[in-house]
Amino acid sequence: MARQEAIYAYVFLAPWLVGLFGLVIGPMIASLVLSFHSYNIVAPPTFVGLDNFRRAFFEDPRFWPSLGVTFTYAAVVVPCGVGGALLVALLLNQGLRATNLYRTFFFLPHLTPVVASVYIWAWLLNRQFGFVNEVLWRIARIEGPGWLTSKEWALPALMMMALWGIIGGNMMMIFLAGLQGVPKELYEVASIDGANPWSRFWNITLPMISPTLFFNAVLAVIGALQTFTSAYVATQGGPAYATWFYALHIYTTAFNYTEYGYASALAWIFFVVLVSFTFLQFRASTRWVYYAGEVKG
Repeated sequence: MARQEAIYAYVFLAPWLVGLFGLVIGPMIASLVLSFHSYNIVAPPTFVGLDNFRRAFFEDPRFWPSLGVTFTYAAVVVPCGVGGALLVALLLNQGLRATNLYRTFFFLPHLTPVVASVYIWAWLLNRQFGFVNEVLWRIARIEGPGWLTSKEWALPALMMMALWGIIGGNMMMIFLAGLQGVPKELYEVASIDGANPWSRFWNITLPMISPTLFFNAVLAVIGALQTFTSAYVATQGGPAYATWFYALHIYTTAFNYTEYGYASALAWIFFVVLVSFTFLQFRASTRWVYYAGEVKG
C-alpha cells in the first residue's frame, strides 16, 4: 500500500518536476555556462572566462545607469505600494457596508492583463488627448506634461502604473487575510485600558501582521527590481534611457544584439543582487517580525 501511494505521489509530481528541471533549473545551468562564453548563435561558443563580467562592470555604458533606474523605481514603488496596500486593507477590514463590493473594485486592476493596462495608461497619459492632462487643465488650468515622452516624467508615470496595480492586488488581499487573523480580544483589552486607535494599530495590529508585512515586502522588492513589461511596452526604455530598466537591458542584449553570453552574465549579476537583497531582508526581519508564541531574548 505504501509503495502504491509512493508511485501515485511520483506520478502527480512528475509534471511539476519536469517543468522545474526543464524550464527553471536547466536554463539556469545553461545560462551560467554561457556567462563564461561569447556566443551569438552564428558562431559556436567561445570561452572567455570572466571577461563578460568585467565588461559589465567597467565597459558597458548602460550597466550602471540601468541599475540606477531600477533601484530608483524600487525605492519609490515598494514603500508606496506596500503602504498603500496596507491602508486599503485596513479600510476594508473595518466592517463597512458593501465591503465585498469594495474588495472587488480594488482588486479589478490586478485582474487586467499587464500589457492591456499599460496601453490603457498610455492613453490616459497622452499629452494631447489623455484624460489625466484634461483633468489637470479643467480643474487647475495646468498644462500637463508629455508623461511618457518626457525624460523627467516617464519614470514617475511608470511608477503610477505600477502602484495602480499593486495597491489593490494580491498584496492587499494578503494584508486583509492577516488583519482578519488578529485576535479581537487584544483590541477589546486595549480599549478597556484606554488605548486610542493609533496606539492599537502600532502596538497590536502592526506586530501581529508583521510576518505578513515581511512577506509582502520581500515579494514587492523582488517584483520591483524585475520590472520589464511596462517599460518595454510603453517607452521601450526611453526617452533618453530614462526608463532603461536592468531587465530591459538584459532582454535587449540577448534578443536585439544576440549577445547571449554577455546577457547571461548580466542575468547572473542580477540574480546575485536579488539574492543579496532578499538575504538582507531576512536578516533584518529578526529585529521587527513577531511570530505568535515567539519569545525574543
